Amino acid sequence: MEGRRPLHYVFKLAEREKTIKFYTEILGMKVLRHEEFEGGCAATCNGPYDNAWSKTMVGYGSEDDHVVIELTYNYGINSYELGNDFLLLTIKLTGVKEKLDAAKFAYEEYKGGRVLVRLPYSPGYQFEIINEQAEADPVQQVTLASSDIVQTIEFWQILLGMSIVDRNDTEVTLKYNACPFTLRFLNDGRPVKHSTAQGRMAIAAPEKDLLPIQEVVNSAGYQIKTPLISLDTPGKATVEVVVLLDPDHHEVAFVGDEACRELSQFDPKAAELLDAAIKADKSLDYKKKF
Repeated sequence: MEGRRPLHYVFKLAEREKTIKFYTEILGMKVLRHEEFEGGCAATCNGPYDNAWSKTMVGYGSEDDHVVIELTYNYGINSYELGNDFLLLTIKLTGVKEKLDAAKFAYEEYKGGRVLVRLPYSPGYQFEIINEQAEADPVQQVTLASSDIVQTIEFWQILLGMSIVDRNDTEVTLKYNACPFTLRFLNDGRPVKHSTAQGRMAIAAPEKDLLPIQEVVNSAGYQIKTPLISLDTPGKATVEVVVLLDPDHHEVAFVGDEACRELSQFDPKAAELLDAAIKADKSLDYKKKF
């Protein structure tokens, strides 16, 4: 679909300092932006929590032409529970196995140098590392669970305009033509269960398309989690966002592309801001509200 592109996938983290080091020192990502918020997000960006939180964007390059990871940290939340909704983040990168060995992190190794590793801190998301040099962005694919591949295709292809790359009876892989990143859905025969670690796929679209996307999805009988809304980031751009739920209640946030390009610019002070926030963390001053 013209003008649409994947932006990022949202992960929650409980142990901020250790988790950030995993992404930067083991996976080789850079801290691209860091932002602090005093209260809960109106579009539940930080989950169903009404407390102070932070957003740290990490990745291998600008969100203009890379798919990055949004790491959401809720002050006072000590752990998250995984469901079976998120399955894998696939990264094509060399040298990761050696870094895992040096850090003494457990992993499973398969033929061809493919490695599966779980984040060793709550909530334990799983990563697939392909030991090859990527031509462009190393972030290749997110794999999510589906309870019905036909319904998944109806939502993501017909309503959201993604193209099918591959499919069979138990899985489908989709993409937007402008980006090599793919979104894969796998039906392993289990009902899809979400829990407190639930993430979110963010996709950019022209601002003029956001309301029509909301109306199309609503007319098809699917749930709108957050109707079109403006979100402010202190000192930065205000973006338009609508959050949808797919047939298995995976969250997908469509973000106005024009303002998003302004908001997502690399901040050379991001790592410094993050370090300062970690040192000043007073999590015990916040109480869990969910």
